[in-house]
Amino acid sequence: MNKETTGGIVAEEALPIKVTPYHHQVEAFLFAVQKFGLRDPGKTSDGVALLMEMGTGKTITSIAIAGALFNAGMIERILIVSPLSIVTVWKEEFAKFAIYDYTLQVLKGSGVKKQQRLHRLDGELQIAVVNYESAWRMEKELLAWKPDLVIADEAHKLKDSRTKQSKGIHKIGDKAKYKLLLTGTLITNKELDVFSQYRFLAPNIFGYSFYHFRNTYFDMLGYGNHTPVFRKRMMGDFLEKMHSVAFRVTKEECLDLPDVIEEVRTVELDAKARKIYDQIEEESFVELEGAEVSALNILTKLLRLSQITGGHLTDDEGDTTIISKAKLEALSDIVDTALEEGKKLVVMARFIPELNDIQNLLTKKGIRHSVIRGGVKDRDEQIRAFQEDVDCMVFVGQIAAAGLGITLTASSTMVFFSLDYSMANFEQAKSRIHRISQKKSCLYIYLIAKDTVDLKVLRALRSKVELAKLLVDDYRAGRHPYRN
Repeated sequence: MNKETTGGIVAEEALPIKVTPYHHQVEAFLFAVQKFGLRDPGKTSDGVALLMEMGTGKTITSIAIAGALFNAGMIERILIVSPLSIVTVWKEEFAKFAIYDYTLQVLKGSGVKKQQRLHRLDGELQIAVVNYESAWRMEKELLAWKPDLVIADEAHKLKDSRTKQSKGIHKIGDKAKYKLLLTGTLITNKELDVFSQYRFLAPNIFGYSFYHFRNTYFDMLGYGNHTPVFRKRMMGDFLEKMHSVAFRVTKEECLDLPDVIEEVRTVELDAKARKIYDQIEEESFVELEGAEVSALNILTKLLRLSQITGGHLTDDEGDTTIISKAKLEALSDIVDTALEEGKKLVVMARFIPELNDIQNLLTKKGIRHSVIRGGVKDRDEQIRAFQEDVDCMVFVGQIAAAGLGITLTASSTMVFFSLDYSMANFEQAKSRIHRISQKKSCLYIYLIAKDTVDLKVLRALRSKVELAKLLVDDYRAGRHPYRN
């Protein structure tokens, strides 16, 4: 296939996407379509694993592969299964990158509503996106829908073959013509994790029986012979089979990636929080009409809206209650993915209740973490632990307190759970991982509540526009200051 390389970027006319792909994305695309028989009449596999770390573009590569299969007349229906917090991301990414016609439904709501959304799909290419927990519950309906391509995103969710979730996806995958498995790494805590993921992807490689797989590659040792220990002499055979249908790339290997990659991950507030947000947003706007508009009062009202998008409502007495866990659930999935890839993570947030939620989440998961926020005295020890201790995997920072004089280059990924309104704080926080000693591309993930002030704040910070002035100017021009 004709390829041109210019400045490290490969131009590939066959990729049906709106942007010029990076070299590793083209290589992954070519690997997949060849395995699927698009470039070679003899299909060698009905399943391909894209073992691409966070920030290397698994989603856009998958969109290109799906488009190529559709344009070749090989597929008509696509089922995408992903963690709950990512289902809407797929909708946004298809809209942003696909240059082929399709209809897409995110299957959400009650069981009846999910089925209704599925049956509303029409057109030459139909795409259904559903979370893992719902997919196995809809096994009968999804099998009847007969997807040609099934994409399992963040497929480490399938690593336990005994769960109903995994068994359901295995059955759905068995009926599909083609399958894509997306994850940063297959082997997480143990080689046993590979079986269930390959049972979905390509059962001809490791078989249908977990016990046959285990007995082939593991010795059962320990008390009662209950501890599987991988047979090192089988490593060559194991890796050869595993990589026969897998394309592997890490961020460090992607030499053409930019120094900084930014990803906006949109989350949807639940119905209760959405109603409260809309009500307070409208009340804030009405109150402005009867007052002198200044940067101070417009930002004061914005503050309460920002607290709600983070999941909390503070009443007039100062008591705070949790009204949404949308961002926390999205963060939980990101943390899981980072740890599956063996990567450390930095999480930044603005408000104290958010920081409490994040720390509680990590504690419940049994994840050792460092923290710098108001009241923390041993700052140097917190930083040292994150930078040097291999089992300290997450750093939690309050934006205003953790922005200066701190080096966090043990991680190259930072999640902004929320944002404050200071451009200086924003830039300083980002610089904690993007420093001279950093040898990897840095990935910044922004958790943005859909249709809220979050996006307006982020746009102002990234555009280096003074937020208060922007909001005041919007109001005086007759535009709603808190809407995008």
